[in-house]
Amino acid sequence: MKSKSGGEVMDGSDLMELVENEKVFSNFVDHKFQELDTDCDGKLSVNELQPAVADIGAALGLPAQGSSPESDHIYREVLDEFTHGKQEKISKIEFKEVLSDILLGMAAGLKRDPEIELPDGSLRDYIIKAFEKLTVVQGMPPATDPWVANNIVEPALKSLCIEPQQPVSQETFLVEFKRAIENVVQHLKEQPAIVAHSQNTFDGSGIKRLLSNKFELDKTLDSALESVPKDHHGKISKAYMRLALDVLAPSAGLPPFGAVDQMDGIMIEALKMFNADDGKLVKKDEFKKLLTEVLGCIMLQLQGNPISVFVNSVVHEPLASSSTLLQTSSP
Repeated sequence: MKSKSGGEVMDGSDLMELVENEKVFSNFVDHKFQELDTDCDGKLSVNELQPAVADIGAALGLPAQGSSPESDHIYREVLDEFTHGKQEKISKIEFKEVLSDILLGMAAGLKRDPEIELPDGSLRDYIIKAFEKLTVVQGMPPATDPWVANNIVEPALKSLCIEPQQPVSQETFLVEFKRAIENVVQHLKEQPAIVAHSQNTFDGSGIKRLLSNKFELDKTLDSALESVPKDHHGKISKAYMRLALDVLAPSAGLPPFGAVDQMDGIMIEALKMFNADDGKLVKKDEFKKLLTEVLGCIMLQLQGNPISVFVNSVVHEPLASSSTLLQTSSP
């Protein structure tokens, strides 16, 4: 099994390693045989083999026995491999030989067509995540939007052949994802989504306006100080500078911490310059002075390298007409 970002690729190497290690495989067979041999007679009957057959079927990606004639036929073939088509009991040696052949066959199949074990164990979740990576440029409205999720994505997934908690091959994923895309296209034709594009540029101008207005600055800083804990002497730990910065962010034209990764980086670096994480206790005036200097540092960074954020949002109401020329007046 090889690790990949987002999941595990099952290429049969684990099965090969198990079977080829005689000691480990023998211990595995001993344990499994003892588990199956419920009457402890040293042999396995057809009934006692059923759990092993069911496990092999599940590993092959088959639905439970009795679900379909096609899968039941494969289950019977697996059982016949053990019993050689007879109703006789088999020994541990026979069980080991057949199990070895089956596992090696499965390993060879996985090597030809590796399976991806999804991190959430769900093909459905993986397809949803794939839709979330598509953009408006590719013709997909934001899949994370509740309206899009409920009216476009979810209905598109209902007709897919998805077995929960079942590993899937790359081929299966591509086939089902293609079907999901076709369904999404159809739903979008029936219910078009209007997507509004907006751009927000953080260039430090909001901070500059705040710093140039002493009255507004003092008022904003006082408001920020009210939100942070103080000791019994009224002193404040510098560790709360980020919290205070988050409180005054709207007044400074900054996004909340965690909303824009690039902005988070600039704010964190500015706080580090003033040792915000040393936890030192300072008086209120000193705390306000530090916050002001942090804002100035962020402003200079943004003036030199403005950060633009593009946002696509679904408009859930019809766009209002920009002209009343063609509107008729009520009688």
